Amino acid sequence: MTETNTNHLSWDEWDELHNPPPAVTDFDRVVERAVSRRGFLGGILAMGSAAAAMGTLGNLMSSTSAQAQEAASRFPFKPIAIATDATVHVPEGYSWKPLVKWGQPLFSNVADIDPANGVSLEASDKVFGENTDGMELFVIGNSQVIAVNHEYVNNKVNLPNNEEGMPKSLDDVKILQHLQGVTVVEVTEGADGFEVVLDSPFNRRIHHNTPMKLSGPAAGSELIKTAADPNGVDCLGTFNNCGSGKTPWGTYLTCEENFNGYFGSTNAEFTMPDDFKRYGIAVETRYGYEKFDERFDVSKNPNEPRHAGYVVEIDPSDASSTPIKRTALGRFKHENAAVVIARDGRVVVYMGDDERGEFLYKYVSNGIYVPGGDTSKLLDEGTLYVAKFSDEGTGEWLALTEETTGMKMDEICVFTRQAASKVGATTMDRPEWVAINPVAIEAYCALTNNANRAVLKDGKMRTNAGGDVMDISAVNPREANGYGQIVRWYPENEDHADGKFKWDLFAMAGNPEVHKDGLYAGSSNINSGNMFNSPDGMMFDSTGLLWIQTDGEDSNEGDFVGQGNNQMLAGDPATGRIERFLTGPLGCEVTGLIWSADKRTMFVGIQHPDAPFPDGEGKLPRSTIVSIKRDDKALVG
Repeated sequence: MTETNTNHLSWDEWDELHNPPPAVTDFDRVVERAVSRRGFLGGILAMGSAAAAMGTLGNLMSSTSAQAQEAASRFPFKPIAIATDATVHVPEGYSWKPLVKWGQPLFSNVADIDPANGVSLEASDKVFGENTDGMELFVIGNSQVIAVNHEYVNNKVNLPNNEEGMPKSLDDVKILQHLQGVTVVEVTEGADGFEVVLDSPFNRRIHHNTPMKLSGPAAGSELIKTAADPNGVDCLGTFNNCGSGKTPWGTYLTCEENFNGYFGSTNAEFTMPDDFKRYGIAVETRYGYEKFDERFDVSKNPNEPRHAGYVVEIDPSDASSTPIKRTALGRFKHENAAVVIARDGRVVVYMGDDERGEFLYKYVSNGIYVPGGDTSKLLDEGTLYVAKFSDEGTGEWLALTEETTGMKMDEICVFTRQAASKVGATTMDRPEWVAINPVAIEAYCALTNNANRAVLKDGKMRTNAGGDVMDISAVNPREANGYGQIVRWYPENEDHADGKFKWDLFAMAGNPEVHKDGLYAGSSNINSGNMFNSPDGMMFDSTGLLWIQTDGEDSNEGDFVGQGNNQMLAGDPATGRIERFLTGPLGCEVTGLIWSADKRTMFVGIQHPDAPFPDGEGKLPRSTIVSIKRDDKALVG
């Protein structure tokens, strides 16, 4: 077993240690294949956005002034240019300030983070966690409460006195475990804007050691029983919490993504279970938990990783409540959980599996949502589906059942990727956030990128970890896709529970300053003034504008020249127009977006800045939620 330190790697780089991409890809070959073999290049760009399909964007300059004014009115801000510096920028007439940052106390008599010594064990579960991600806001009585994810930690700054930040003891492990997970925190608005309410009864940290319950078809299964959990219903912790969701009944859905990097083996000769390869579980880990906490040593607890990889439901109104892992929603690298009520009242949850070549899912409950009624089984009893896209702009949701997969229900819920492979789902370019339009029957998914969709030297296409071919297709049209795209689908019969849909690409990100071809320059609604790469987080506001957040290459060089730091843009589904609203500090991901109850404040997450943000030169970079207001106090969403 190698001792090479890997905790500095991104999660994508971590996965590629075990499933590496080809060293060389052939750009000319994929263009030729896309145009001549498939013949879909012209078609996909013709429907590459609503603007292209409707003929709006390309003719905007020649439209009447009234039409142009109407299109412009959808964007209540003047678009901003790219930035490459160490701070946040917003449009003229808007202002921002930090709301809460990593290491900031949630309770009295708790010290702020000490850059020289990190966070103490005693304070580690009482401060705002690191690397903020998905979040939701809840109005509980007269209080506004934010639930927010903390995806992972940077070891070196949390254990600054340890070599490479690696733990030397169980106490060190607990510090790292506590700084991840979820924060629930009350906020209130004063004369200087919003701030944290210290000691609020809603304030809570949920982390890797928080008691949880398993529910749904996998609860009680032999597949997930452990020595510590012989009944298969009790477990500890939630891991690598990425995107989020919100139920109509007022609970928070936190989504476990790259959980595989937490589990390893102190025995290098241990034979890993067959299912571990598909989920990327290997001998080495990012954090070294297994050396001090046997729960994470798969040679001693081989079923423990099967406690992770779920959507977890949390009640933000009750700090004493037990979070519930909803196994019926499947086990994979969940990005977010977008919830909508179908025409007949059933609950629909859309979910992406954020790994190259994995799938897009939908869950439909058996029961009907009744406001004020019993919701305890709505996320336990239902059917899980996976998407299959055709090149003709249609698609279907394939049910994952015992009949279609030949697997038992607990196996489907624990080995969901394998079940989806069995029914022939479409491999996707890293399905990340799903967003549902509140004013139209349509949904969107950010396909952030896929360097691994590639033609190998023998002419064959590369596969995902399960052996599914990542072929070039209309919905995933590019090899070595470093830019990403946003797919949109329209459920048949205007019903999100329907089994069929039509689809198009709302946008293909690209760089028209570098590439002149349609594949890599981007769709017709991408230009030198709004270009971006790696769409990731997405959220609709109440008016139907789609807000797009990026987590991509910010070198501002080569294929990405002119794209600057990661950013947040707004897109109009009706016209396809996209404009830049915010830029983040160097090295950050812009992720997570919510609004205050009165819609006059926007909250945006800034994750892992590689610059002294937000405290300025000489200070420690800190993941932060910022609040944004219009200077005239008008609505912002």
